[in-house]
Parts: sequence; C-alpha cells; structure tokens
Amino acid sequence: MAKDILSNLAPAPGSRKKRKRIGRGQGSGHGKTATRGHKGAGSRSGTKYPTWFEGGQMPLVRRVPKRGFHSPFKTEYQIVNLETLERLAANGKVQNGVVNPEILAKLGVVHKAEALVKVLGNGTLKVKLDVQAHAFSKSAVEKIQSAGGKVQTISSTTKE
Repeated sequence: MAKDILSNLAPAPGSRKKRKRIGRGQGSGHGKTATRGHKGAGSRSGTKYPTWFEGGQMPLVRRVPKRGFHSPFKTEYQIVNLETLERLAANGKVQNGVVNPEILAKLGVVHKAEALVKVLGNGTLKVKLDVQAHAFSKSAVEKIQSAGGKVQTISSTTKE
C-alpha cells in the first residue's frame, strides 16, 4: 500500500467486529430462537439466573471445604513501621514532629485517613516524634519513648 494518508486510514483487518443482532430473521443467522436455544428456563422471558449459578451442579462455594475460624469481628489495621517514620522525618516531610493518620494519608503512607492505623516497631527511630495512632506494638512504644517522643492512642470509636 502507498503511504498512509489520512483519507486512506482504516482499522486493521479483523480488529473490528459487528455486534450480534438477535431476533432479526432467519437470514441473519440469529433468527427463530434468537440464540436462546430450545425449551428450558433460559429460553423463556422474565427468567434471570444469578451470576454464580452453575446449572444445578453443586456450586463452587459449597464444593470447596471450609478451613479454620474466620472471626466476623476482626479489626483490620493499616500498618506503619518505625523505619517509615524515620525516613519521613529524615526527608523533612514531618512538620513539628507530629505524626497522625491524616498526615500519613496525605503523604501516601496509608490509604485512608479514616481507617485504623497501627504502628509497629520494625526499624530504628532517632528523631523525637509525637505519634498518634489507633494501636502500637510494645517495641514501637519503647523505641518512640527512648527517642524522646510521645505515644498517643486514638480512640477508634470517636469520629472527629
């Protein structure tokens, strides 16, 4: 083909496909039963199967064995390690030495400011920080206090 000119541009062969128009007569190839097949619930109007329906076979969710105990009351925390707080302080991103969930969310350390945050003691902390979170590990509390900082636990039931 000659040079690609704007007036000659066309999609690649086979990349575009006409949509299936059903119930438009025998000549269309989708006439008569209109792709619904013969008889059965699927051929009738007003019948909808749930997405997970498997045609009467034992559903997957019931075939797979259940293992262990899954508490419906489990509390999910967003985890922040001390090494992350140290890095933020070293880069000058922590203002006035105060760290709380809103600041961590703004800096992209946690996803949601409203969700619960737990500080873990992985890494070392050399900077004095006032850390506010919903939960702390024992090692995190020791390391923050030994660096001269303060630990403040936020109540998870109160909304500000």
